[in-house]
Amino acid sequence: MSPYLELTEFSEIVNKLAIKSNDSGYEVRCIMPRFGVINERRHRLHEVVRLSGINVSVENDDFPLQIKVASLPNARLQVYFLDNEDLFKRKHIFHDDEEKWFDDNGLRTIFFCKGALETVKKFGWPPDIIHCSGWMTGLIPFYLKSAYKKEPVFAHSKVIYTIGANSFKEKLGASFLKLAKINPVIKDKDLEPFKDSNNLGMMKGGASYADAITFGAEKTDKKLVEEFGKVKGKKILNFNPESDLTDYLQLYSDLVK
Repeated sequence: MSPYLELTEFSEIVNKLAIKSNDSGYEVRCIMPRFGVINERRHRLHEVVRLSGINVSVENDDFPLQIKVASLPNARLQVYFLDNEDLFKRKHIFHDDEEKWFDDNGLRTIFFCKGALETVKKFGWPPDIIHCSGWMTGLIPFYLKSAYKKEPVFAHSKVIYTIGANSFKEKLGASFLKLAKINPVIKDKDLEPFKDSNNLGMMKGGASYADAITFGAEKTDKKLVEEFGKVKGKKILNFNPESDLTDYLQLYSDLVK
């Protein structure tokens, strides 16, 4: 999300959309990873003590979740950053300084997706709309329909998934699907859309389990456009570079009716 991290063109839209939604009367909270490249002093991040004490378990490991918050510049809007010493402190995002893909990017993704949902539970704040953007949020729509299906805070939540442009060519590792089974209720067949464990697979999985799909980039993988450009039972919002974002607000409104 701009101005904290600008990996894709949609990061600026996320910023503007959050502000426009907030100004239109929605109560908005944004959650993103606290990658080590994000400057805490410049962006005035500080730890949220009341949200401390959460551990995110993935398979047999527990990872302490540290939650920091900042006010979005020029808006009365808070952004929450999910952090962990082992997973996010490094001064690179997905590749090291020699452009080598981090072996634990799959684990980092699962930690973030589960951590985001646990953070909302800790808020005690039932969201009407959960809008997920980009490949790293791909598991969230799936978890909402499986592991978190019976959580009261998500009982009436609708989820939107925004498909972006492909941004990496590597895989998330042979153990990714196994690690993604964060609850016994999840079966192997449920993870079928994610089976390729790559950029395309993450977005395909996110779109498969979402209630609505938007396209956040002009250059979107043709396979995803063909598969999700028109889907029965799902609301679809195609990429529109001229959009003033009222189409997104209308989508939000339509989903909560």
